[in-house]
Amino acid sequence: MRLKDRTAVVTGAASGIGKAIAVRLAAEGAFVVLADLGETPREGGATTRETITAGGGTCEFRRCDVARAEDLSAAIGVAVARTGRLDVMVNNAAIGTDTALLETTEADWDRVMAVNAKGVFLGCREAVRQMLGQEPVGEVRGRIVNISSQHGMIRAPNDFAYGVGKATVVYMTRQIAGDYAADGIVCNAVAPGKILTGKSGRAVAPEMLEYSRSRTPWPRLGRPEDVANAVLFLASDEASYITGENLMVDGGWMAS
Repeated sequence: MRLKDRTAVVTGAASGIGKAIAVRLAAEGAFVVLADLGETPREGGATTRETITAGGGTCEFRRCDVARAEDLSAAIGVAVARTGRLDVMVNNAAIGTDTALLETTEADWDRVMAVNAKGVFLGCREAVRQMLGQEPVGEVRGRIVNISSQHGMIRAPNDFAYGVGKATVVYMTRQIAGDYAADGIVCNAVAPGKILTGKSGRAVAPEMLEYSRSRTPWPRLGRPEDVANAVLFLASDEASYITGENLMVDGGWMAS
C-alpha cells in the first residue's frame, strides 16, 4: 500500500498502458481519477473502473479531453475533492497517425500535437498549479509522471508526428523538473518500448512485431504491467531524489 490515502489522476486510463497504470496505483491504495474520452477499452474486456472496484480499490471516471485545460482542471478537482490535494499526475494519453512525413497532413499533425504535446503541457501545468498550493508530504508536494517513448529519442518509423510529440514530452519533463524542484515537485517520465496491449491494427502487424523483436534484446516484448510498475515506483516515496529522468522500460531496445 505505497500510495495509501494518496490521490492520482491518470489520463488515457480506459485502455492499454493507461488502464494498467490506473489499476496498479489503485491496488497500492490510491484513489484514482480515470480521465479519458470514454470508458470502453480498445482491447475489449472489463472497464478500468470495473477492474479496480473488483479488486477492492477506489476510483472515479471523469470524461476528459486532454486538449482542453478545463477538462484537466476538472479531473484534478475530483482528486482534490477527495483528500484536499493531488499527489500524482500521470500524463499518459497519446495518439498516432501511422504516417511518414510526406503522408502526414496538417490536420493529422494538429490532432497528434493537441494530444501528445499540448495535452501533456496542460496536464503538467494544471498539476503544478494545484501542487504549489498544497503542503508537502515529507519533502514532496506532488509527483508528475509523463509517458514518453523510445520514439521520442530515435525515429518512429512511419509515425512522424507521434515521434515528435513524444520528444516534446521528454523535453518538458526535464524543464519542469528543473524549474520546480525547489518547490518540492518531482517530475519524471517513463519511456515504454514495444508494449503488447491487446489492440489490433498496424501495431501488431507481422512486420511490425518482427521489427520490434529484432530491436529488443529481452526474449519477450513488453506488457502494460511493466510500464505500470515503473510508474508506481516514480509515484512512490521511494523515488524522492529522482527527478527529470526518462526511465526506459524497453527490454534493452535503447541499449542495443
